[in-house]
Amino acid sequence: MSWNWQAIITHFPELLKASITTLELVVLSSVIGLIFGVVLALLRLSKNPLVQVFPFLYIFFFRGTPLLVQIFLIYYGLGQFKAIQESVLWKPVLSQAYWCAIIAFTLNTAAYVAEIVRGAIQAVPRGELEAADALGMSPVQKFTRITLPRAFGIMIPAYSNEVIFMLKGSALASTITVMDLMYASKVIIAKTYLTLEIYFAAGIIYLLISWLILALFRLFDRSFNKHKRYNPVQK
Repeated sequence: MSWNWQAIITHFPELLKASITTLELVVLSSVIGLIFGVVLALLRLSKNPLVQVFPFLYIFFFRGTPLLVQIFLIYYGLGQFKAIQESVLWKPVLSQAYWCAIIAFTLNTAAYVAEIVRGAIQAVPRGELEAADALGMSPVQKFTRITLPRAFGIMIPAYSNEVIFMLKGSALASTITVMDLMYASKVIIAKTYLTLEIYFAAGIIYLLISWLILALFRLFDRSFNKHKRYNPVQK
């Protein structure tokens, strides 16, 4: 068996162009999912059992069911309700595969981010919180100036992994005809019958995107947590 390297070179720009849609899906769902995740985490940390019920059930559902099922429920399922078809969001948003994919990815990643944020908040050193109390900070000041910033610093590595997982999961958007990297690969393969070569090229692009995401998070982590770096005094 011989590889058709010329086909890879020829179609690589087309795959790169399609990867822009993949990046859009990942970035939008990750950013919006982070916001929702923080809210869910705060609700989960509430001392009121009634407040904890919704986030618990939400997280249980979206972490316990496959992402592909969630995509199908949103893209195919919502259209079964006449009230949704007659709503103002139907044509511009809910009838579009692109936005349905973003909604599904956002809801899914928010569930995982919520647990990451919750764990990070609980991991904030108690001594720092006690120091904030000693300084006379109000609960809001302590949360916004100490708890939340420290929690974000703690959760960066785990959140970067979640973004990578979302990048891999974004390939499922092709199942509802979103013109992402995986969908473009399938179209090219249907025309050329070069399955191995095209999927190899797509895999390289996914690998490059993953490397870029990890590099950006590493830089952000070093900048945000620069106080953790220890410079020994030279004797």
